Amino acid sequence: MLLKVLGTRYAVEHAADGNHAIALASKLPPHLIMLDVMMPGLDGFATAKQLKALPTLRAVPIIFLTAKTAPTDVVKGIQAGARHYLTKPFKVEDLLAKVKKTIGE
Repeated sequence: MLLKVLGTRYAVEHAADGNHAIALASKLPPHLIMLDVMMPGLDGFATAKQLKALPTLRAVPIIFLTAKTAPTDVVKGIQAGARHYLTKPFKVEDLLAKVKKTIGE
């Protein structure tokens, strides 16, 4: 669904897991990275921390979009480097507003 919604407005790449996301972002730094917390292998928190540790990706904003709604998860997401932490289910309008605000549109 995200690819469909965001793909009509932006150039979107998809990674199936955290390691692939890091490799993909390292090749061509994006304007924004959107992560889920629950991913195979490297979870979203660890992925965000590794992305933020790379000099070329340190400034790239991260938005978490996840079903993990506990306050401790939100704190972990922000501590990992997220600019926003959105929970599922979500409203497409809210997501698009956060994306626009984050990338400065």
